[in-house]
Amino acid sequence: MDENEIEGTAHVAAPAAAPTFAAAPAPQPRNRYRKRIVALVAAASILSLGSTGVGILATAQVASFITGSVQSSTTATTEQTVTPPSFGGSQGSEGTQGGNSFGYGFGDEGQTGTDDTTTTTSTAATDEQSVGVVLINTELEYVGGEAAGTGIVLSSTGEILTNNHVIEGSTTITVTVVATGETYTADVVGSDSTNDVAVLQLEDASGLAVADLDTSDTAAVGDVITGVGNANGAGTLSAAEGTVTALEQEITVSDEVTGESKAIDGLIEVNAAIVSGDSGGPLFDADGEVIGIDTAASADTSNPTGYAIPITDALAIVEQIESGVETDTVTLGLPAFLGVELSTTETTTTSGVAIAGAIEDTPAADAGLVAGDTITAVDGETVATSTALSAAIAAHDVGDSVTLTWVDADGATQSATVVLIAGPAS
Repeated sequence: MDENEIEGTAHVAAPAAAPTFAAAPAPQPRNRYRKRIVALVAAASILSLGSTGVGILATAQVASFITGSVQSSTTATTEQTVTPPSFGGSQGSEGTQGGNSFGYGFGDEGQTGTDDTTTTTSTAATDEQSVGVVLINTELEYVGGEAAGTGIVLSSTGEILTNNHVIEGSTTITVTVVATGETYTADVVGSDSTNDVAVLQLEDASGLAVADLDTSDTAAVGDVITGVGNANGAGTLSAAEGTVTALEQEITVSDEVTGESKAIDGLIEVNAAIVSGDSGGPLFDADGEVIGIDTAASADTSNPTGYAIPITDALAIVEQIESGVETDTVTLGLPAFLGVELSTTETTTTSGVAIAGAIEDTPAADAGLVAGDTITAVDGETVATSTALSAAIAAHDVGDSVTLTWVDADGATQSATVVLIAGPAS
């Protein structure tokens, strides 16, 4: 791995025993977590902070859950024991079929991860730095994984700010308030995957201490800062000191699975040793006020570089989410979910979208869809490609009824009306 690569910082929640990783057959296995390659404009490549998973089923290809489908047509054949990673993306699965080196906890496709010894030390966060900070743990039911990250308390009733990628793909989210040790179930209020911001709401929370936010927008190069977060998914807060090295930095993120690219700009660059698990955590200024949320970090541990979204930019997105109005980038709540597995091979017998199966207890399975079927229409509108099917489902809300038309393996046309359920966080 090039030492100039930047990797993500959300981290695997390390279990008592080493997790297992189910490796898919060649070619090109993929961990469920998307490899989001980030590159500085005209500079070195970096990776965004992502949640890491343990016990993830790697498949040949995986499509976005927001589309209402999961792409998966291969069966895992080999299990490898994986040492819990100490730095996002740097620890590989020591087997021939590993995960992805992208801050999601595994090395790049069979490559053993590297050691992350750093010249910049991190210490335990102080009680003051723990106020208004939470530990986030997620489960990904449909792929058998879990992940961990950090968040910031915005309200006494449990509104939480974090990175979108910390909760992306999750089906269950639990949040522990560091200052009290209390754990809550969290719901997704809304998210902005383009700008990597998400808002959660803790169930039945009250009286929480909120984070002290600095909304003056006065950060300057040379300012002393401290990045705080759930480093390495340890379940405790660590603090890494440094200084602001640049402002208004731009990075471009590419999803290796979908090929989609997007830019995140206006970032604060720091030389603190922000590591895996710090995603969504606070970046404090010298006065102990939050000026940003940790979002990316460097793999070059001898010369650490981190990136944070300015708190004012994040709060602008929070305000949009709270308004209850969706935009081109803001999604409210959870996406509608159909639950089909898409075949990796195109059908040659009819126009439509071939499926490899239906996930148990989803609308697709309830309708009777099975491997070998080909979906041809949604609500009477032809869907000839997986993109068209994805768009048709994404246009609906949870609870909407849609009529599916498909051709079964025997060539007979079938039809059924289903009610879409809430899918994994997008």
